[in-house]
Amino acid sequence: MTNENVPNFTPVLLGSDFNVYGMARSFYELYGKRVKAYAQERLAPTRFTKIVDLTFIPGFSEDPVWFEEMKKLKQKYASHKEPVILIGCGDGYAELISKHKKDLEDVFVCPYVDYSLIKQLNSKENFYKMCDKYGMPYPGTKIISKNNFEKDNFAQPFDYPIALKPTNSVEWLDIHFEGRKKAFTIKSEAEYRNIVGKIYNNGYTSDLIVQDFIPGDDSNMRVLNAYVDKNHHVKMMCLGHPLLEDPAPSAIGNYVTIIPDFDQRIYDQIQKFLESINFTGYANFDMKYDVRDDTYKLFEINLRQGRSSFFVTLNGYNLAQWVVRDYVQDNLANDQTVYANKDPENYYLWLGVPNRVFKKYAKKNYDKEKAEELIRKGQWGTTFWYKKDENFMRWLLMKWMDHNYAKNFKKYFHINKE
Repeated sequence: MTNENVPNFTPVLLGSDFNVYGMARSFYELYGKRVKAYAQERLAPTRFTKIVDLTFIPGFSEDPVWFEEMKKLKQKYASHKEPVILIGCGDGYAELISKHKKDLEDVFVCPYVDYSLIKQLNSKENFYKMCDKYGMPYPGTKIISKNNFEKDNFAQPFDYPIALKPTNSVEWLDIHFEGRKKAFTIKSEAEYRNIVGKIYNNGYTSDLIVQDFIPGDDSNMRVLNAYVDKNHHVKMMCLGHPLLEDPAPSAIGNYVTIIPDFDQRIYDQIQKFLESINFTGYANFDMKYDVRDDTYKLFEINLRQGRSSFFVTLNGYNLAQWVVRDYVQDNLANDQTVYANKDPENYYLWLGVPNRVFKKYAKKNYDKEKAEELIRKGQWGTTFWYKKDENFMRWLLMKWMDHNYAKNFKKYFHINKE
């Protein structure tokens, strides 16, 4: 789909992070116009850019401010004759759009599931219950509630190390304390008690998840992005094989290197799940290969594109085109599902860190060798550095971010000895 045959439409993005810039790049490639975005603050990825027109709105990340401001935006966009596509690029924004979808969709295209389903899927605890129902494998799990903690009921059934994470990713964004991480790898009972205590003593109220730790390094992870049309049929699935993750406490779990991958077994499993629950819109899954039973175990579903999802567009499956074809052109319904990455010769490596950081810290294996070959062949790219958006200030910003990545890897990274 090229600029010449794309009908008129207006994309509106919520947020200002890497996900927003990646989606803006995808839309810009599609229709060649600057993309409007709204956010509470400007983050580094959307600074000094000519492809994102960002408006700041204090308090825009949550209700009641968010909905009041969206009612103003409805008035602004109500006069647009073409469809206005609303895309939330963070967990909070996706949930807010779903929550108020009935009040928004008379002006905006809102490609999101109903609020009742998004509340189930956004809770890891409820997501795992759905996995049980639909036969989706996930790590051995125990739920710890605040009430358990207050009664000093710390019993957990797994050998150390274990994984510990919040069930409510939206609430977790507002919790702060020294040593806070997106997820924890706990190595002893004393550490377990200490961390759980800190979490609940600093205002977190939802449940916590204790999980069996799946052995292996970052290269055992997989990430899958999908688009499901308004008729609840999966139209695109793109699998990625992360080779390295950010080790900084606030960014644990963020992929910084992804090579494309193909596995029809995974595609079939995820497609069956999404269509069974009547999903709509973008979805992003994280999973890890468990050598103990030869399965890929799901960690979570994100009701949006992932932070690193530009690897999909980079490999020729423009993330923006699916929602445009679905809601603007209305010509997606009869298409067969696209199972991406069947031809390894056309793979492009996605990098979120400098080449030198990847080469130094990624585990040496066959997949790293393939990635290095793609770099040598020039088949690689990033989200941030875009040829049509190059300027001196973005170059300086990229160098600053690269410096911070190198510093954080040196400070936080340690070789997995398992």
